Amino acid sequence: MLFDHADAFSNRPTAPFPLDFGATATRTHSIITLPYGTLWRTLRCSLTADILHPTRLGLLEPLQRDAIRGLVADLGDAAGQVVVVRDSLRRAMYALMAHLCFGDDGVDAGDVGAVYRAQLEFFAAYAGAKAVEGSRLPRLLYWRRWLRFQAAFDRVSELVITLIAARRRVLLAQRGCGGGGGGGGMLPYVDSLLNLRVPDGGDERVNARRMLTDKEMAPLVWEFIVAGTETVVICVEWALAHLVAQPEVQNKLHREVAGVEREGFVPEENLRSMPYLRAVVLECLRLHPPVPFILREAGTHQGAAVGIGGGAAVPASGMTTTLFRLRASEIGRNREAWTDPDEFLPDRFVAGGEGEGVGPVPGPKVEIKMMPFGAGRRYCPGAGLGMVHIGCVLAALVREFEWAPPAEGGGGGVVVDLTELDVFFKVMKTPLRARIPPRRRS
Repeated sequence: MLFDHADAFSNRPTAPFPLDFGATATRTHSIITLPYGTLWRTLRCSLTADILHPTRLGLLEPLQRDAIRGLVADLGDAAGQVVVVRDSLRRAMYALMAHLCFGDDGVDAGDVGAVYRAQLEFFAAYAGAKAVEGSRLPRLLYWRRWLRFQAAFDRVSELVITLIAARRRVLLAQRGCGGGGGGGGMLPYVDSLLNLRVPDGGDERVNARRMLTDKEMAPLVWEFIVAGTETVVICVEWALAHLVAQPEVQNKLHREVAGVEREGFVPEENLRSMPYLRAVVLECLRLHPPVPFILREAGTHQGAAVGIGGGAAVPASGMTTTLFRLRASEIGRNREAWTDPDEFLPDRFVAGGEGEGVGPVPGPKVEIKMMPFGAGRRYCPGAGLGMVHIGCVLAALVREFEWAPPAEGGGGGVVVDLTELDVFFKVMKTPLRARIPPRRRS
């Protein structure tokens, strides 16, 4: 459906993002929510041709190495104790993505920390507003909850705009001195947005171009940081949870990691020689895709022509569009495609397994057996970068620490609570708690 009828399914609905109450109010979009057209293509092409291009991955190694060393040091302070790994993961990845976004100078770490804290407040507010996101009537009935959500969103936007302005001042100062800025040898994302010229108006026949405003850049910047952070945090936490629950899988993965890398960091090129690590990551993405739903919006005449394709067709207001909601986890747990689909079995993705040849982003000519990063024109452009970050972080944590249940023996209870919670992302309802004694060096 997403490939055969690409034109019909090129739009994503704006929900669950905050909408203005006024019918004529102007709202800003991220690449996720922007309607398909010239502006969407310009923004996405700029992102994929520059910082997310596969040839740029090697330039990220110094930043990745620093972030992972900081993460290992943070967890090492609690080695042998029980830790809640989510907090440490999020801090490390947020700092890395902020560095990729704003460069290595001119942006105050305190300001980045303020955005991080505001993001956590936004996620908490979203959990409370999720039940009233569908239409205006529930928002009016539960207006306090909705206003808290909008206030949290506005707070993040204001802080991000402050960072964009700070980065602009740095660039102007550098240009005045004949220099240039960068983040680890590559152009920071904000710099590319400041240099970008987008179509002025929706008419493709008009060649007029203009700069993005700070208000337009804010959701693009926040989208880049949040998506790049949370995807890695969620997948690594799920992977570690399964490794705690299945020590034999953890031991097998540790043997592979220790046999390939002895310096505490796995560079991107070494990930290709670690098939079991990739299998563990893919199995986590199959069972627990980062985003609970794949959403598409199509005109009613288009929706009627192609059918719902396994999704739930929900008429939008005025019956002018139809919302198609596909549950990514149900696709990955399809019993017709997978043996024992609810079991964590990484070996299914190694050579000779039923998942051999299945990747994180399905192509147009293969059977779709999982789609953790979406599919079709609106698939996540950061899938490649996310896979590299997930692999590097997971390899380092398994190499440095043994991941064990919080209490030895367990008393016959549940070792790890694998209950899912669908909020902004698909997260563990109970954050993972584990003992992490350091590995003995051979």
